[in-house]
Amino acid sequence: MIRVIYIERAVADHPRTLEIQGRFPDATRIYCERYTEIFNRKAQNFRLQKKRQALILAGKFRQRLLPVPGGYGLGASPAYYFSHMLNCLYDCRYCFLQGMFRSAHYVLFVNYEDFATDIEQTLRLHETGSVQFFSGYDCDSLALEPVTRFTEFFLPLLAQHPRALLELRTKSTQIRTLLAHGPVPNCVVAFSFTPQPVATALEHKTPSIERRIEAMVRLQQQGWQIGLRFDPIIHETDYRENYARLFHDIFTVIDPDALHSVTLGSFRLPDDYFSTMLKLYPDEPLFASALGNTTGTTAGRKDMTICRSDIESEMLDYCNNLLSTFVPRGKIHYCHTTLA
Repeated sequence: MIRVIYIERAVADHPRTLEIQGRFPDATRIYCERYTEIFNRKAQNFRLQKKRQALILAGKFRQRLLPVPGGYGLGASPAYYFSHMLNCLYDCRYCFLQGMFRSAHYVLFVNYEDFATDIEQTLRLHETGSVQFFSGYDCDSLALEPVTRFTEFFLPLLAQHPRALLELRTKSTQIRTLLAHGPVPNCVVAFSFTPQPVATALEHKTPSIERRIEAMVRLQQQGWQIGLRFDPIIHETDYRENYARLFHDIFTVIDPDALHSVTLGSFRLPDDYFSTMLKLYPDEPLFASALGNTTGTTAGRKDMTICRSDIESEMLDYCNNLLSTFVPRGKIHYCHTTLA
């Protein structure tokens, strides 16, 4: 339940702003000049705010669409990411957002039309071939869909531009809009998973593994493109057995031949993000296990906190080999970008 809504004056009369306010008539409204006045303030308590997150309605007026970092993407096509939201409904201990942002409040950029214009301009820049666009980079693409109606706006846009491939990355089961709309061939609904013991310990507020799988099956049966995202792979004593069980639970109910793609990635964070997260959770066992710092010059990995290289290689090789018994290796992609 959203009890406080901050509103940038520049978008106060935007139809989407007015619509969202109308759905929360009892929420306290506070106006501001720029969302950064609230979001970037010093001395905020991320943990306390996470218990009662406010909604900030703002406009994204520059740098709406950016090239993806190195190692992020699904093959050789040009790839870009955009964020219609900052922050997430869920509370995953390994998520880089809590190390990157000072505030836990949601920021929703209501000017979807400007994002659409940027996507169309980018498609014209690349005259031929597919162009990848990733949402869910600084948020979960679907978790707040009942509030944002993000897919309700963007799915018709995709239908007009078949060369655009949009990934919706999520841990959510908010798929009603997708089911009501029907499948869009150039949209991939990519579900993120960790094994059940990891999800129970580290993925707070998320739907259960079973419910996510059920949502994925319903979408695939209707004809939606489905992706699987095992990123980050979390190391633990029983990780082999736990990932084997997770893969079994997924591939016994979905059609692997119709699967769009799978990505694998290990735990990795910029050192300053990790330092912030360690202060938030000084007793978190994850942050004391199998991790180390690197000041080397490996592309995208300088000044990073990463999984120990021998453990990382062992886990990725194991999961890759196991996944290859279900899907062709050509559908499996490694993600080694600087953000987890």
